[in-house]
Amino acid sequence: MTSGTGELRLLPWAGPEGKPCYLVGDGAGYLSRLADNMESTQLGLAGELFQEAKHVLDKRQWTQGELHLLAVQLTEALGNVHRIAMSRGARLTTPADDEEDLKDGQDGSPPALRL
Repeated sequence: MTSGTGELRLLPWAGPEGKPCYLVGDGAGYLSRLADNMESTQLGLAGELFQEAKHVLDKRQWTQGELHLLAVQLTEALGNVHRIAMSRGARLTTPADDEEDLKDGQDGSPPALRL
């Protein structure tokens, strides 16, 4: 997901010491595409892990170690999905922005599109 407004984008990885990384840009550069690909991969892995967790829990036969590993993996995946949701949510337009976009198009020009 890209931001065409030049606003900050929370990246799907942490920097040194676990601090959040941000990108400023129009959403068309190499790092934006890399972040898009990483988000897609993280979401795909989270979906696969969710299916695996359902399978493990449905069997009702697991060891304490299997449950611990599953909890660790699910925690990591949930953290990734949460970061992606926060990043994408921060880039959504507000209703006030949408109203301004509609006004922009009143002179016959197409309204501005914000992603």
